[in-house]
Amino acid sequence: MASNQLTIVICSLLLLPLAFLSTAAYDETTPTKPVEKKVDVVVEGMVYCQSCKYSGSWSLTEAEPIPSAKVSVICKNFKKQVTYYKAYETNAYGYFYAQLDDFKMSNNILDHPLHGCHVKLISSSLANCSLLSNVNYGLYGAPLRFENKVLRGSHYEAVIYAAGPLAFRPAQCTPETHV
Repeated sequence: MASNQLTIVICSLLLLPLAFLSTAAYDETTPTKPVEKKVDVVVEGMVYCQSCKYSGSWSLTEAEPIPSAKVSVICKNFKKQVTYYKAYETNAYGYFYAQLDDFKMSNNILDHPLHGCHVKLISSSLANCSLLSNVNYGLYGAPLRFENKVLRGSHYEAVIYAAGPLAFRPAQCTPETHV
C-alpha cells in the first residue's frame, strides 16, 4: 500500500509542472476579451444635372454629374419617427458615400435601412441647374436597394446600400423648335 501511495505522489509531482505549462499556454493563446466586429451602414449614389432635352421625364441621357450637391439621408422607425438624419455632399464626380455613423435599429426587420431610410435632394452647387426634379423620387425620398456590396476587414464591415441616381434640372431651358 505504501508503494502505491509513493507512486501516486511521484506521478503527481512529475505531472504538476505539465499542468502549469498547459494552463500558461492556454492563457497566452486565448484572448481574454472577444474582439467585436464593427458594422457600418453606408448609402451611396449619384447626383446629376438633367439635360433640358429630357426635362419632365426620368431620363438621365446626356445628364452631367454635379459636384458639391447636397442630399439628405433620412431614416424612420416603424412608428414613422425620425431616427437618423444627416446631409452629405457629392464629390467632384457627383458621387456621394454616406456613412451612417451611429445608425441604430431597435427592430431588425421593421427599422432596416431598406424599409426605413431614403435619400432626398437638398441643393445643387450649380446656379444654372438647381431646380429639384423627381427623378427616382428625389423629391419625396429615393428608396434604397441592396446590390450585394459589402466591404470587409478583419474587424470591420460596411454594408452598402444604393439610392437610384438623383437629378436637379435647369431653370432656363429653351424650347426646341421643330421646322
